[in-house]
Amino acid sequence: MTMPIRRIDVDVHPMPTSLKALTPYMDAFWADQVVERGMTTLDSQSWPIGSPKTIRADWRDAKGRGASTVEELQRQCLDPFDVEIAILNPLYGVQLLFNEDMCAAFTRALNDWVRTEWLDRDDRLRASIVLPMHTPEQAVAEIERLAGDRRFVQALALVMGEVPLGRRQWWPVFEACVKHGLTLGIHAGSAYRHPQTSVGWTTWYLEEYAANQQAFQSTLASLVTEGALGKFPSLKVVMLESGVTWLPAFLWRLQKVWKGVRFEVPWVDRLPAEIVRDQVRLSAQPFDAPPDQAKRILDHLRSDEMLLWASDWPHWQFDGDAAIPPGIPESLLPKLLRGNALATYPRLSPQEARKGDAA
Repeated sequence: MTMPIRRIDVDVHPMPTSLKALTPYMDAFWADQVVERGMTTLDSQSWPIGSPKTIRADWRDAKGRGASTVEELQRQCLDPFDVEIAILNPLYGVQLLFNEDMCAAFTRALNDWVRTEWLDRDDRLRASIVLPMHTPEQAVAEIERLAGDRRFVQALALVMGEVPLGRRQWWPVFEACVKHGLTLGIHAGSAYRHPQTSVGWTTWYLEEYAANQQAFQSTLASLVTEGALGKFPSLKVVMLESGVTWLPAFLWRLQKVWKGVRFEVPWVDRLPAEIVRDQVRLSAQPFDAPPDQAKRILDHLRSDEMLLWASDWPHWQFDGDAAIPPGIPESLLPKLLRGNALATYPRLSPQEARKGDAA
């Protein structure tokens, strides 16, 4: 009888109940600012809390919220899915703040809240360092501040920010990730500095949701053509909630055009698809292929190492316990559920997993 595979969940979303929950982790000046300015919450980045897709119906509490306590995470996700390790990726509106000092202060508070209220309460939990992305200096400083805690395994940015992520101004961030053995996570979402599409602002949530795929394509092209992935060949990049089916066709088009204009980017010295297959990974929620086409899509990826399992708790990507996307070949499950994550996150090695907090 085949033993079940313990899972590594690469995309779990804790959420503060209010901005007040973060004030104990702010210095006095910023805690006072929250009170003086009458600030209450930053959780409505784009999708309202009441939207069905924001939180799965059976994962909501009595007030219609979710993702607010470790106990809920244990009951709804960690225990039912036999999760060995779960990576916390807080999606809270600190990236929306135009005041860069406030953004940095609130980001520090969010990361410290995750460390105290979540990581300290369940040994299965790991986390991403949410980055204040106003300036590379602030982002690097936050990495350096928290890198000593080995439970932080990734640095996290949104896919839609101020400028494309491959630009050289962000290379110090990538260098800090490599220095400390951190993966770079790029999550669906926007800081709303620009329209979500290249032709202007969207009107409906449906448009915005679909536009994230465009943003992941542009970000991937930036990382390749600017030379960021070539400059840091040991850096692993995880695209979270990006979907999957867009990648094969986009890589084909990117590579086809590169062959005709590669003289302008001589640092891209091998096939873009090879670079991406070596260094880029995708979370498998949402998995946007019909079950009868799933194997065909995976064949087009030409790699069994690119997909990482995720529950996307508490978002609504599947019902009940159907957390493995239908149509995934059984032969891929050992890598999908565990092996690929261990290969992607240096800090998730079996030795690191036993270290816990070494700060």
